[in-house]
This record gives sequence, structure tokens and C-alpha cells, in this order.
Amino acid sequence: MKHLILGNGPAGVIAAETIRKRAPFDQIVMIGSEDVPPYSRMAIPYLLMGNIQESGTYLRKDPQHFDKLKIEQLNGRVDAVDCKAKELFLQGGARIAFDKLLIATGSIPVQPPIPGIQLPGVHTCWTMEDARSIASIARPGIRVLQMGAGFIGCIILEALARREVQLTVVEMGDRMAPRMMTELAGGMIKDWVQSKGIEVFTRTRVEEISSSGSALSVKLSNGKVLEVDLVISATGVRPNIECLKKSGLEINTGVLVNEHMQTSHPDIYAAGDVAEGIDFSTGNRIVNAIQPNAADQARIAGIAMTGGGAQSLGALQINVLDTLGLISSSFGLWAGAKDGDHVEIVDRDHFKYLRLEFLDDVLIGATCVGSTDHIGVLRGLIQSKTRLGEWKSHLLRDPTQAMEAYLAKGQAQSTWMN
Repeated sequence: MKHLILGNGPAGVIAAETIRKRAPFDQIVMIGSEDVPPYSRMAIPYLLMGNIQESGTYLRKDPQHFDKLKIEQLNGRVDAVDCKAKELFLQGGARIAFDKLLIATGSIPVQPPIPGIQLPGVHTCWTMEDARSIASIARPGIRVLQMGAGFIGCIILEALARREVQLTVVEMGDRMAPRMMTELAGGMIKDWVQSKGIEVFTRTRVEEISSSGSALSVKLSNGKVLEVDLVISATGVRPNIECLKKSGLEINTGVLVNEHMQTSHPDIYAAGDVAEGIDFSTGNRIVNAIQPNAADQARIAGIAMTGGGAQSLGALQINVLDTLGLISSSFGLWAGAKDGDHVEIVDRDHFKYLRLEFLDDVLIGATCVGSTDHIGVLRGLIQSKTRLGEWKSHLLRDPTQAMEAYLAKGQAQSTWMN
């Protein structure tokens, strides 16, 4: 049996290792598009901070790890996948056949249609090459404008701040981290970031970037024009599905998969940021582009590709973010549900915030800022869909009693921990 894995990020690596564990003699080929060992994109900001070297981003530290597992590695970019013939085409014309295929191509950055977005000095922060380019420019005192203050943007801005640049952040939304934080919570993160000396403009977009001698001139929708030395585009990502457009696979935002990570073709699977599965909380389709989800889906796919019956219970939205020392998190339906209710406590002076979302007597979502005390418990209650009964009334009066509710309802050994 020949297993072909398209993508060598966390999903691809975990799937390959899972397959090897279950099928010691099967052939495994893993294809990456960058000329570096398999690495974690989420480690790039720590590389820019100077906390680690490039080798610190590598997913496996032993240089012989994949050779020892007899996992063949190829470097190349895929042009197309032929599902009927069960082969894929690399740029340059090479063909590779497979018995089972895992698509783990991850995400690619979204480039907004802004005049000047292709100018030298404008960079995404997604690949190792991006990191090297940014590191060569972002020296102390350099003027940097960052577009986007979502989850990835907040991680990048910390790396830039550590490099002591003069940083301005522009976000189109009405708050920072708008896809994971309530309006109040996202506003608190903005206040925190500004208290650290970083200028943040929300409800603002970049309208044009032009060359201004050795610098870049950036025109904002709020009327300001900034002269900067570097522009970072962190305006979001989307599933990397370009090579699949003519494959015949069912694709929406991402590649549609079932609970076994199987696509519309019985011998082709998908996992990670490229896969569109079922949301745990709603049952609707979702691309849940976070690394823990990629790891879980990859394990399930690897088992399924070798004849096992593992299946996903659905992708739970989990976001945990450290922004210049302020921890924020959200879980499940953090924005609430129709006919649901909520409780919220706020301490602006100390950057503390907690909001719980309920549907009937079940906790369905939560948002926290400034504390990690309740994170594990809240996730456990949400993922176990525990009926709280009278404990809902207790939590509506005092949402900090989540641990007491968790223990009282017998969730100390909840399934999400097993």
C-alpha cells in the first residue's frame, strides 16, 4: 500500500507517523513545498522574537527522524490531482501514483486587493522565507505597519514589539481579534496593546501603498498617511486548495470531509486547515484552522487510511492567545446562540473579563481575558455538553464558580481529557 501525503506541516507529519505505527511495511511519501525540514508556522513569531533558532521551529528535532521511520520526503509543488487515475502532478511534469492520499496543504495568506500590495517592503508572515525577509528589515527603530489584528496578527505584533520597532496596527474590524473575542473583550485587548506603546487603529483599512523614496507611504481610510519602512500583511488565511480545483473533489471553503476525514473520493482524505468538517457545537460545516484541530484530524485520518474506525466528534472552536502578556481565550459558541442567554463580568482596570454562553442549561461557549484559571474547566463543560441543572443559576450569579459546577456534575474525569 502506498500512502501519499500532500503537505508536511503538523497534520502531514502526525498522519505519516500514525500510518507508520499502524502499517509498518506500507510505503509512505510526504511532499513539502518549502526547502526546509517540516516545521510549525506557529513558531515563526518566536523565531522573530529571537527565542529560538530556525531549528527550533522544526516539528521533529532528530534530523534522521523520518529516515528512521522510512517516511520518504519529497520537495515540490503540486499542479493538479487526478482522482480517477489516483495520481498527482508536480510542477516540472513528474507524476506520483498513490493508493491512499492525504491532503494536508494547510492555509495560504489572504492578500487584500490594495493598490501597491505587491511592492517590495510588503510581506506576509507565513513561510520561513517570509520570516527571514522580515528579520533582515525589522531592526530597532524601524517603522512598521501591520495590517490585521486577528489571532495570527496578535501573535506577529508581539514578535515585532520584541524587535523594538515603531509599530502601528490597522484592523478593519471594530475590535482586535474580532473572530475570537466579543466586542468588549477585543476592545480590552486593544487598550492593553496601546498601553504598551503600540498604536492601534480599528474600523480602519489600508487604501493604498505607494513607494516614497526608500520608504513606503500608506494611506489609511481614517485620513492618515503614514511613512513606514515595512508593511506586514496579516489579514487572514484561507485553505490552500488551488491544486484541487479540477480534481473533482467536493470543495466548499475547504475540502469537504466526513467524520473519518474521508473526502468525496473513498481513497482520498484531508486534515488540518484545508479540511472542512463538522462543527462540534452546531453541526454545520466549518474550517477550524488551529493546530490542535489539525493534529486531531491527522490522527483520525491516519487511522482511517490504514483500515481503522476512528472518527471525529466535530471540531471544537478553541482559541488561546497571549498578546504582550495578556492571555485571552474563547471556546465553542463564544458569540452565543439564538434563544441562548449569558452572564458577563468585567474589570477594566485590571484587564479581567469572563463571559459564559448558555443554551437551556448547557454551557455552549465562553470568553476569558486576563485569566487562565477557568480555561480547562470551561472547555471540559462545553465539550462534554454537561447539563448543569441548578448549577446554571449559580453560574449566572457568579460565573467564577465554573470549577465547583464542573466537580458537582461529576466531570472530574471528563472524556475530553482522555
